[in-house]
Amino acid sequence: MHIKNTKKLRKSGRRHPLATVALIAFGLFTTGLAYTGFTQTSASAEVDMNSPAAISEGQKLFAANCATCHGLNAEGSPDGPSLIGVGAASVHFQVGTGRMPLAYQGPQGMIKPVQFTEEQILQMSAYVASLAPGPEIPKAQYLRADGDAARGSELFRINCAMCHNVAAAGGALTQGKYAPKLTGVDSSHIYEAMITGPQNMPVFSDANLTPQDKADIITYLKYLENEPKVGGLGLGSLGPVAEGLFIWVIGLGAIVALTVWVTAKSN
Repeated sequence: MHIKNTKKLRKSGRRHPLATVALIAFGLFTTGLAYTGFTQTSASAEVDMNSPAAISEGQKLFAANCATCHGLNAEGSPDGPSLIGVGAASVHFQVGTGRMPLAYQGPQGMIKPVQFTEEQILQMSAYVASLAPGPEIPKAQYLRADGDAARGSELFRINCAMCHNVAAAGGALTQGKYAPKLTGVDSSHIYEAMITGPQNMPVFSDANLTPQDKADIITYLKYLENEPKVGGLGLGSLGPVAEGLFIWVIGLGAIVALTVWVTAKSN
């Protein structure tokens, strides 16, 4: 029957009813891929952080995009703190995650699509780093996620889980702030957050957590990303609250619906 209807549609020159839906879905998929490719930064960019040319380009980018809030010489203003001494790592984290430039003043910077290429981000980082000593961009040896995941898990539970959740799913804080989820985050940004303490996060210096400790935590977080959910639906890994809500809304709702259906059938 379906074959006959398809033949009739072809003979009449009409499109199949699902053709429009398929065309729209294809267009959305293609647009999404193009947007991702356009906004994604290049992780392979190499910039000499001490190069006068890189620092000069970074200063131009800073003046055009950051000076309105942070001051022309990064000295700060009523709308933004001073960046003298924050180091390259802070700039690379804030701009590389899309938090900066800010979309609006709020409890904390929101994660947005990144507005600059990796090369431009490194150039701005080089400029800010040239103003005063500060935390540097981490070395690649600590970002490979080949450390001790078990030890990283222990360190994460002790130092990070109270805000970010033991499964790194994030959580709410006070006054409209929140700890973001850490799955799917670039290793360099995780390391930089630990050494710069963005927003509500404390700074974990090498005296608190050694570079290898930080590498082990990154290894644990990357393990969480690849670990299969053997228990079924993860429900956001938010713990018993989400699980209890699911049981009450979905479980009891299904029981009530079944009861109503059985009663209607008996009548």
